[in-house]
Amino acid sequence: MTSHDPGTGFAPDPTIDLQGSPNLIGPKLPIPHLGIKPDTKKPVWYVGAVFLGQFGLFVALLAPVMVSLQLKVASLTDDPAQQASMLATILPGGALAAVIFNAVGGRISDRTIGRWGRRRPWIVIGVTGLAVALLVIALGTNTLTLAVGWFLAQAFANTGFAAYTASLADQLSEEQYGKTSGLVGIAQNVGIMVATWMGSFFTENMLLLFMVPAVIGFIAMVIYALAIPEPVLVKNKYPFNLRELLSTFWTNPIRYPDFGLAWWGRFMIIFASYLFTSFRLLYMQNHLGLDTASAAGAVALGVTIYTVASMVASLAAGWISDRIGRRKVIVAVAILVFGIGTYMLLHVDSVSMFYVVEAILGLSYGAYLAVDLALVFEVLPDRMNTGKDLGVFNMANALPQSLAPGVGGFLLANLGGGTDFTALLVLALAAAVLGAVLTMFIRSVK
Repeated sequence: MTSHDPGTGFAPDPTIDLQGSPNLIGPKLPIPHLGIKPDTKKPVWYVGAVFLGQFGLFVALLAPVMVSLQLKVASLTDDPAQQASMLATILPGGALAAVIFNAVGGRISDRTIGRWGRRRPWIVIGVTGLAVALLVIALGTNTLTLAVGWFLAQAFANTGFAAYTASLADQLSEEQYGKTSGLVGIAQNVGIMVATWMGSFFTENMLLLFMVPAVIGFIAMVIYALAIPEPVLVKNKYPFNLRELLSTFWTNPIRYPDFGLAWWGRFMIIFASYLFTSFRLLYMQNHLGLDTASAAGAVALGVTIYTVASMVASLAAGWISDRIGRRKVIVAVAILVFGIGTYMLLHVDSVSMFYVVEAILGLSYGAYLAVDLALVFEVLPDRMNTGKDLGVFNMANALPQSLAPGVGGFLLANLGGGTDFTALLVLALAAAVLGAVLTMFIRSVK
């Protein structure tokens, strides 16, 4: 289906370029019509580009959250409580950027006029700005510089990620939702694994620690951007005034309750996840008593186990979901099991037990990621403005990534003295249970 052949019953839209912007990598693909679900499956090579884009962005963006920023602050102070306090100051600044630029990035990409299409320019701009911001962090020597750098990193990354996610809704047919969602989940976790291993390789070189992931992310996302067959707007028929700007951050949960419930389910599992993963290195050092080098190595192996388990679960859950036509039950159970896994970390007393829990977390999170994106695509309120609505949804992904480290850092520093993770992990369990319950109230998806 092309932009100039939407099917019977559709009048030509003068605001849409009849030619579109063809993909610049690979065999030429049909250009989707705006506002209509594509009915043609994308080829394997295009799905591979989807995988590559998600992988690259998560290598670049999550390396700081997983390991790099923890190593950076450890290079500035040896005091565990001060390290936790610094992270609690640095990371939450990204929360504001994530909220603003995920939503605004999606809205802007919906409205962008130009021969390169709506999504492609913002994907490239986002990943370029992220690389520059990571350079600022790598060279920073104080808390303020790191906080500013992290704010900019989240701002650019979430602008690009909003356009990337919206492009998936533009391009994929419904029968590819589950399988592609599973591959995207695998890409995310493989990206985290690679980022974590890089942290163990470059512990003594801050420039390489931040910039190698940045370069990988830049190359991968640019390749994906060039693989998109983009619809092109020649005129923006929507006003962009103050009311429009404010509505960018809001999709009415009363009018679209299933979208709202899916939003909160995503928020809760990401919040639960980052309450722990933001402090994984400190957990290994202060809960299990490992030195910095041993802790980094153990975290890297743990993340590898997590990732392999996640890959298996993602492939299985995505295939099963498409096969049986059920989404929300798989999502809710996965969130609940993940929460139980985070609570089990309180009772871990050896590295071997830590690896077992990582496998449980990986299985549950992989199953969740494989099906949740497919669920969200089915409850989107407006196919003409998928960027805006997915931008709002991505706030549930981005906000807890920056909010959880602040909350966790506060709990760890003030209630745990930098070494006791009880309050932090109990909160993670509670968030996951709530997310599972809310997901089960979705009505329009089985």
